[in-house]
Amino acid sequence: MELTNGQVCNGSEATPLAMTPGSVEGSVARPRPPHKEYRTLSIASVICGISCIGVLAVISSVKASERRRYDPEQADLFASKARRFSVLSITVFVGLLVLVPLLMALVSYLLTIVD
Repeated sequence: MELTNGQVCNGSEATPLAMTPGSVEGSVARPRPPHKEYRTLSIASVICGISCIGVLAVISSVKASERRRYDPEQADLFASKARRFSVLSITVFVGLLVLVPLLMALVSYLLTIVD
């Protein structure tokens, strides 16, 4: 058994020391993860977020699921849009829930200082 150029020589065959995933011949390819259309997230963004942005998310998620069969790249684009619109809708709503009371408290404080 000899060590040459990062390989172990055992008789007539050489075996590499560092094996990387997918480098072995005859290996089975990993299945792609299931595609997500983010439909439940987009419906939640209509209910628990800003509705007009949530509706855009629902429209994008429906388009993603319809185009999944014949145009997967376009479907991935629509799924990405649905996720972005959903997150934006919920984030803006939570931001408004936090900022409006803070601004009301600030205005109230400023009015008491002026008097």
